[in-house]
Amino acid sequence: MDSLKLMALDAEDLGIVSAHVQDAVFKVSGLAYAQRSRQLSLVINRFVWETAEGRGKSFERRRSLLLFKQVSAVRSIGFDRKDGEKVLSLLSIQFEQNGEGPDGTVEFVLSGGASIMIDVECIEVQLADTGGAWETGFRPRHPAGA
Repeated sequence: MDSLKLMALDAEDLGIVSAHVQDAVFKVSGLAYAQRSRQLSLVINRFVWETAEGRGKSFERRRSLLLFKQVSAVRSIGFDRKDGEKVLSLLSIQFEQNGEGPDGTVEFVLSGGASIMIDVECIEVQLADTGGAWETGFRPRHPAGA
């Protein structure tokens, strides 16, 4: 399968990106905020949902880069950002718009009640696979209604 490359410019697009990164895992050290360029990057190992259906007991993960532009602030709760080896699991990405404009807050909902919130002037997101796939025998499971 070819590498995935997506761009999101509105909340609907962001929902599609969120679906592709659901159950991604990453180390805290893979999270970087460049204040000068106003970009937040996140190196993730995403579960390849687009090929998971119909597969037996073998699934895939891919190394990917998730890049948010026009970021003005970053906050986090539920984990120590100094613990670079801590592994987090990304459940979803949500957007809450501020009033009528394109600005708002993007929330990375993480397992264990943790989250990362970023304030953005507008939604401008890129997701790109950066390496080949590797096999995993584990398929994430979700409770009914999740």
